[in-house]
Amino acid sequence: MTTVFDVEADPLIKKVAERIADDSHFSPPGWAKWVKTGVHKERRPENPNWWSVRVAVILRKIYIHNSIGTERLRSMFGGGRDRGVKPYKARKGSGSIIRKALQQLESAGLVTTIKGKGRQITPKGHSFLDNTAHEILQKKK
Repeated sequence: MTTVFDVEADPLIKKVAERIADDSHFSPPGWAKWVKTGVHKERRPENPNWWSVRVAVILRKIYIHNSIGTERLRSMFGGGRDRGVKPYKARKGSGSIIRKALQQLESAGLVTTIKGKGRQITPKGHSFLDNTAHEILQKKK
């Protein structure tokens, strides 16, 4: 049985992002055209399909970590903030982007909320990622 751990992250994220872009459950909010992904960034994302990629990365991270909350995801998507002549300081990524992505994943049935633990992947989400990983391995051969 092929799992997410058997394939590299980049091809898996690209394939999942393509599938998510075609799904009606996942559409970027209206403000997604102008938003930065965190206070540590200076500009908005250059990739026009960045919303689908972010949702795919979040789904993969939930798969890998079993259950994960919004704050831990914010830390993962954060970075160093340029403070001029002072040293960089760690800042978290945008919580709104992560919350909206998680809500869309929940409405699609790929993720569920566990009180006190955060989000956890459902069997549907598990099979979705595993089947995508299997397809990638089959293409490689």
